[in-house]
Amino acid sequence: MKTKRLAFIILKRGLQGIGGLVVLILIALISILILDSFQTSFLKMDNQPKADLNSYIIRNVNIVPMTSDTVLTNSSVTIKNGLISSIGDTSNLENLAEIDARGGFLSPGLTDMHVHVWDKYELGLYLANGVTAIRNLWGQPMHLRIKKEVIENEIAAPMFFTSTPKLTGPQFIGDDNTNLTDPNEAKEKIISFKERGFDFIKTYSGLTEELFEAILRQAAISNMDIVAHPTPEVPYEYHFNPQIITIEHAEEFVQQPLNYQLDTTKLNEIVEGYVANPHATLSPTLIVYYNIYNMLRNDTILSSEDLDYMNPLIRMVDSQAQYDRWNGTKIQDATVTKRIKDQHDFHLLIIKKLYDKGVNIVCGTDAGIGITLPGFSIHQELEFYKQAGMSNYDVLKTATVNPSKTHNFLNNLGSVEVGKTANLLILDTNPLEELKALQNPKMVFVKGRKINHEQLNQFKEKAKNRSNLLATALRYAEYLLLER
Repeated sequence: MKTKRLAFIILKRGLQGIGGLVVLILIALISILILDSFQTSFLKMDNQPKADLNSYIIRNVNIVPMTSDTVLTNSSVTIKNGLISSIGDTSNLENLAEIDARGGFLSPGLTDMHVHVWDKYELGLYLANGVTAIRNLWGQPMHLRIKKEVIENEIAAPMFFTSTPKLTGPQFIGDDNTNLTDPNEAKEKIISFKERGFDFIKTYSGLTEELFEAILRQAAISNMDIVAHPTPEVPYEYHFNPQIITIEHAEEFVQQPLNYQLDTTKLNEIVEGYVANPHATLSPTLIVYYNIYNMLRNDTILSSEDLDYMNPLIRMVDSQAQYDRWNGTKIQDATVTKRIKDQHDFHLLIIKKLYDKGVNIVCGTDAGIGITLPGFSIHQELEFYKQAGMSNYDVLKTATVNPSKTHNFLNNLGSVEVGKTANLLILDTNPLEELKALQNPKMVFVKGRKINHEQLNQFKEKAKNRSNLLATALRYAEYLLLER
């Protein structure tokens, strides 16, 4: 009897010890997240100057309205409660705060239609690069929390819209996918995603036609748009369904319907498919593919100072994995560098043909993975559209007016017009003459809230060499536990 009692006491104390260890681990994990939240407190609206409200008159400004290829010189804009209330009216009957633009240029803020957000530091990087709205294309629980903070104006950030987790079929396995096995499961997932607050559905590789049809049906019932990474299990033209708001990646032209052949005749058929479906919109993400070429031709790219702006976990894991993959391929195949460059050049031809036919193209970068930097990459993406033969005005449309033609939640953005949301940039020079003017805005407005140049520079500095690897890993672990 004494022996049993002693064994019970030892077991109880052992469990208490284990329990104590678990508690200590939980405390440590929570502390990591609290510290990370404290380190990004520079984004909190409470830290912004009290005078920076969302109602102003901006004077002495040249307006790039993006309603036409023109500039309204020496004008003024009144912003009230985050909306543009008048243009050219010089009265100030309500004694609003005034901003002297000193002859600068006022243009709509940029929208990046394809990003992957890993932390709040990246929100500051987007703002510092003139991006005032983003579409996050890999939804996780942390993104719903970010969305809530942005909607409630708790943090300085671009307007934030997020997809669901990536929906794939039963054979497309990976820890970053939500694998669907039957149509009923697809229906239940979409209902749940809608209730939880995701803005739209992200479809990915591996979806059979049966699963895709189930997603399309429930998306219509739940009033959720679909953004499609084309899946080879169905014909490419299947993605022209009106429920699909944008089709992602120019590279998928080559990797699916063209079967890796740079075939211009077959390309013309795909382009005509877009023309025959006027709602069809492409988000090209040229820079993320071009960065494969950058990795192949630069052996030291992972140690470059630019990558200091990358989330440290992504830099350690994804950037390294992509570099290893492609340089491993180069060892086996000496022609790979040229082949990647040739395909990139073919992507420019795709853009040219779509542009010439009037197809809606929206700027997307795939920033946040590999070596594609949040914020900075949009300027490289826009430059590629310019290289493809687009005018500066039409290049700028891909990141302003064109996105406003897609989702309803983007309809009120993209131009300087009365009644539109005041997502605006003040620039030193005219972006219609030189796209580089967009790279270093003097001032950014999001829903009328002003962010000055000093704050934008601070956002860059805070993001550089940040040490939030463990916090990022914990948030990704949360995703794996809750969504898989």
